Amino acid sequence: MEWVYAVIAALLGIGIGGIAGYFFRQQQYQQQMGNLEAMRKRLLEESEKQSREIVLAARDESHRMREDAEKELEARRGQLRQEEERLQRRRDQLDQRQEQMDRKEQTMNKRQSTIDKRWNDLEKLEAQRREELERVASLSTEEARALLLEQVAQETRQDMARVIREEERYAQEDADRRAREIITTAVQRIAGEQVAELTTKTIEIPSDELKGRIIGRGGRNIRVFEQKAGVDVIVDDSPEVITISSFDPIRREVAARTMHKLVADGRIHPARIEQLLAKSRKEVTDTIREQGERAVYEAEVPGVHPEIVKLLGQLYFRTSYGQNQLAHSIEVAKLASLLAAELGADQKVARTGGLLHDLGKAVDFEVEGTHATIGAEIARRYGVPEAVINCIEGHHHEVDQISLEAVLVEAADAISGARPGARRESLEHYIKRIRTLEEIAHSFTGVEESYAIQAGREVRIIVRPGEIDDLDALRLSREVARKIEDTLQYPGQIKVTVIRETRSVEYAK
Repeated sequence: MEWVYAVIAALLGIGIGGIAGYFFRQQQYQQQMGNLEAMRKRLLEESEKQSREIVLAARDESHRMREDAEKELEARRGQLRQEEERLQRRRDQLDQRQEQMDRKEQTMNKRQSTIDKRWNDLEKLEAQRREELERVASLSTEEARALLLEQVAQETRQDMARVIREEERYAQEDADRRAREIITTAVQRIAGEQVAELTTKTIEIPSDELKGRIIGRGGRNIRVFEQKAGVDVIVDDSPEVITISSFDPIRREVAARTMHKLVADGRIHPARIEQLLAKSRKEVTDTIREQGERAVYEAEVPGVHPEIVKLLGQLYFRTSYGQNQLAHSIEVAKLASLLAAELGADQKVARTGGLLHDLGKAVDFEVEGTHATIGAEIARRYGVPEAVINCIEGHHHEVDQISLEAVLVEAADAISGARPGARRESLEHYIKRIRTLEEIAHSFTGVEESYAIQAGREVRIIVRPGEIDDLDALRLSREVARKIEDTLQYPGQIKVTVIRETRSVEYAK
């Protein structure tokens, strides 16, 4: 039974412990609930306090902003009042000015009425005076106007001619002075040799007996020589002279050298002719290369294509009016460079254009076209710059000159060809040029006589004064000069002088 009591006691202890625990937990819960209620009240009080503070701060801020807005509004009202006052003053001033303008307009209207009345009176007086003048002069208004205009036009033409003459004289004097300075400076700085010999191909032989050996049996030797050399050998009655003729200067030079060797050697037969021709061709080829390199070196034009150097060397055997073309090209290059230096142009372009300007003459007997066009095509083929090509192609106005250097090359070409001793001209060409100059002058209306003087360097034209006045004389001189430039090719310049003379003859009886 003790164990029963023990169990009962244990159960009672457990029950009492559970009841005690319940009441303890209940008491803790009540305490926690009290703490939470106190915390809620405290938080509520704090939030109400903060809300009151925020409301008070917002109320103060809105009051301050309202005061600021009222101050700004008051300032704007003050500005608007000032602007309104200023506008009112301007309105008053405009009203005053309008009143003044109205008074002035009324005054002007009165004056205009007076002026119109006086103008009508003057028109009536003018009409009366015109009628009186027409009655006295027996001329209508249109006739008097035409007569007056004719007189004024005549006087104006005379004044225009005088002014044009004066301006042309001043411009010509200044241009001549400046051109003389530039050309003199350029020419003085280059030492040019005068041409004293022509590239003639006449071979002197010791005796006329050698002519038979040159001809050979049945003409065998001379026939082989002509076929292999590509030239004509003229053996005539001229004593101790044989002439080599060919349009190709290179062939002519090779044939001449070969003939000199044959004459000096004395052994003349077909095999010897072919041997010496081959040797002479090699000599001429070497000379061409050497002369081309020398020209490039003297003209100070580096970097020239070897084929162009070869063509330049061929100009060593080419002449124009007795002037060696290679020497002429070198001289033009130097002159063009000096002129470019004086005028601030590109010296390299001018120098290269001057050296290559007659390049086409090396092959113009083989290719169709003018030497300027041919030279430009060759230069373009070997990559020469376009500025230099324009100098080549434009020095005889085949194309328009687009640069100062092209004009300087043309001027240098004329200087080199026109200086004393530079060129020789045959009598036939000289007479033909003189006649052409006079024919050009006579082709214009109003020309009475024309004379080419000073070896064709000047043309004097005498006009009929009844058909040509002073202004027409100026125009005629320009037109004649322009036609000469378009028609003839000549070195230097040709002066055109138009002479108009009016003679009045009266006899005293």
